[in-house]
Amino acid sequence: MSHSIPMEFRNQLLRSLRREDLARLEPHLEPVDLKIKDILVEQDKPIEHVYFVEEGIASVVTVSPAGRTLEVSNVGREGMTGISILFDVDRTPLRTFMQVAGTGFRFPVEVLLKEMEASPSLRRKLLRYAHTVMIQTSDTALALGHYTVNQRLARWILMGHDRADGNDVPLTHEFLALMLGVRRAGVSIALAIIEGEGMIRAMRGHVVVRDRAKLIDMAGGSYGLSEAEYARVLGGSFGRGDGFAERQHQQSFSGLITDFN
Repeated sequence: MSHSIPMEFRNQLLRSLRREDLARLEPHLEPVDLKIKDILVEQDKPIEHVYFVEEGIASVVTVSPAGRTLEVSNVGREGMTGISILFDVDRTPLRTFMQVAGTGFRFPVEVLLKEMEASPSLRRKLLRYAHTVMIQTSDTALALGHYTVNQRLARWILMGHDRADGNDVPLTHEFLALMLGVRRAGVSIALAIIEGEGMIRAMRGHVVVRDRAKLIDMAGGSYGLSEAEYARVLGGSFGRGDGFAERQHQQSFSGLITDFN
């Protein structure tokens, strides 16, 4: 049996595994279609499966007692859902659902925990991925607290662009309002401003990226740090592979050295 990475695996986390670790997982990877609003992790319910996303975007949201929701992170083909199980926690108050339809692989949690016990290298790799998710969540908090709606919108479009095949990023005003923590009217205004600057073309149900470099400038530093950390701890390029994440990491590191001196 060959242990080479199958070309049909597009998930970057799976592709980053050692051959022997991927071989452990392959027999249990079940291909699934992931539809919009499919629940992948329900809050406060036992997590029975994790999902390695191949195409599409899953949104991880926090839910208030009154039922209000806010996105704290998202998952595309760079990763997996249900990371709380990596810390031996079988449920979470966060909910994960598909906001952009796609495909993926479903994997039983019971089997994954068993394989992690058997393979220290698999455990290390998955925990490194979990670290990058925590950095993304921290960046989201920073963006919500210190960046404008326009900057946050540019950040999310870039994140969606990283996880899409072309320049067309499927999204709706409803999901953008959830991700940005603003009303839909605020989304419309921000989209109009960014479109007016020639960065995107806003269409019903999706956005076409026209100038990625301008979007990065608009994001004003709210985008790039978690992407750089993913590239640093998991290896390879993140998203578009345009080198931005690697440059961002180098600049951030240089800045830290300057601060300490």
